[in-house]
Amino acid sequence: MIRWRRLFQPRKPAFWLMVVLNALSTALMWIVQTYPLTPLASLVIGVFAIGNAWLGLRLAWRLLSTEP
Repeated sequence: MIRWRRLFQPRKPAFWLMVVLNALSTALMWIVQTYPLTPLASLVIGVFAIGNAWLGLRLAWRLLSTEP
């Protein structure tokens, strides 16, 4: 059973990095969907956003698997 309280650990830098990466991914995907970009620019920004989201999820998993 996952204890979601373990995710909120503001004293650990991994928590804040996870928050920043997930917020940046959201902002990048908003840019791709809102502004008319060339296909290459959309692809590059989209891949970067997905990479940020993946790193954020890995950090979240690490926080969930460690003790607070």
